[in-house]
Amino acid sequence: MPLEPAAATTIHEIIDSAAANLDRDTWDYIAGGAESETTVRRNRFAIDSLALRPRVLRDVGSIDPSTTLLGQRLRIPVVLAPLGGAEIFTADGALASARAGERFGVTAMISSISEPGLEAVGAATAAAKVAQIYVRGDAAWADEAIGRALDAGFAAIALTVDSAYYGRRERQLRSGWRPPTHQFGGDPGIVWQSRLTWEGLERMHERAGVPLIVKGIQTARDAELALERGIEVIYVSNHGGRQLDHAEGAIETLREVVDAVAGQAAVVVDGGFLRGTDVLKAIALGADAVGLGRLQAYALAAGGEAGLVRVLELLEEEIVNAMGLLGVARLDQLDSSFVARSSAMPTRSPLLAAFPELGGDWPAAERP
Repeated sequence: MPLEPAAATTIHEIIDSAAANLDRDTWDYIAGGAESETTVRRNRFAIDSLALRPRVLRDVGSIDPSTTLLGQRLRIPVVLAPLGGAEIFTADGALASARAGERFGVTAMISSISEPGLEAVGAATAAAKVAQIYVRGDAAWADEAIGRALDAGFAAIALTVDSAYYGRRERQLRSGWRPPTHQFGGDPGIVWQSRLTWEGLERMHERAGVPLIVKGIQTARDAELALERGIEVIYVSNHGGRQLDHAEGAIETLREVVDAVAGQAAVVVDGGFLRGTDVLKAIALGADAVGLGRLQAYALAAGGEAGLVRVLELLEEEIVNAMGLLGVARLDQLDSSFVARSSAMPTRSPLLAAFPELGGDWPAAERP
């Protein structure tokens, strides 16, 4: 009998339930990455290579794990990263993410290539949301896309900039399975993404008149270029290892970006974050929030909106527990003194590193 999301006591159980609900191709779409999947593994290895350094005999009788991003309160320091093709995981598609974010109290970033579309999602919830846009046309097309997002009530725009080409995701290439959102270059509009420049981004920022999030920054120099153009949020991401193979682990990139930004903009990071302790490591290194991509997809596959709300509740439990054991009552008490480089335990898969009882990167191995 499938697990009811509300009955889950660990995130591990949610992922087990997702695996039971998904066929192999869809599981691979979530779990896999580009080519050798080295970037996927590095994302997780970089997180696991950081040890936590707790302080003791501090008053942690009352713990507040909340923060703010772009003036919006986050119940925990996470945002729901944009999921292209969210309808693959749940019939409600992006609506499930938006509603779960509103119910729990975190910001949802809604992809322009997820159903049922920005207008429908904007009308369905009152909470502040971010519209993530893939560029699929010229300047006039971009103006129209931004206008649609603003008319739908989105509070900010996110522009994904690490997708000039679609990564060679070999699990999909070998199986022949194709997600509805990408066709390995078959979409004629994708060429416009490869022509996007800093000048184009600057023009879109001016057109929007609302905060712009630049998602896909992977070097300090690009963070500096974004700051020169007044970008409000620098989003450190390598697309979960699904674009360029052999890139640096995202939390490693975070260090240099935080130094370059020096408090002039907010910093968000994603890439391999699956546990409450993962989130706190990023906050200690200077991130303002952590994006949830794969974990969000697993939660939606396990139980749609309810599954995602339950994952956020469990993540909150992990964060609060870890904060108490670290000796911090508020997130602003965390700094780099709470983390140290250490050795990561060897593992066969990045998912297994966070959930050791899974036994491999395909939990439902007995399924066809």
